[in-house]
Amino acid sequence: MLALQPRMRFAKDTVLIVDGTLVPTRDHTIAERSKNHSYFTNHQVVIDADTRLVVVVGQPLPGNRNDCKAWEESGAKAAVGNTVTAAIRAPDSSSRTRRRGQAELPDWKEDHNKSHKQVRARVEHVFARMKTWKILRDCRLKGDGVHHAMLGIARMHNLTLAG
Repeated sequence: MLALQPRMRFAKDTVLIVDGTLVPTRDHTIAERSKNHSYFTNHQVVIDADTRLVVVVGQPLPGNRNDCKAWEESGAKAAVGNTVTAAIRAPDSSSRTRRRGQAELPDWKEDHNKSHKQVRARVEHVFARMKTWKILRDCRLKGDGVHHAMLGIARMHNLTLAG
């Protein structure tokens, strides 16, 4: 009853932000070793850019999947349909950073960095709030339990924001 209910429709002017987060999981049937040699599941979380409410949580995938592949495989892409969605990705070193010997970045790169940080901060703050729940710091649930835990915590996050 507390689980996040998927939305069927979004308003025309809605902008969504999607990013993936890793949840440490002990069930090795659904988790895989990630970069830091622990077992994780990758969860794609979609939030509303204006309200910061979680609207979709994708099915958990092994933690060694990159976000581009996980976006499609988790079902999150299908759940949002044609709604405008901004995907957060790691900064590209060639386009937004200073090169050796370069004093400062051009104005357009500074503006790009600023807007990217603002968008990324929205979704990272949602992840930080969701991960304050102990169950997501070391998930011991088996099978679909990890997904149900994410849905429940997403719902409680939304209830906290909505008041």
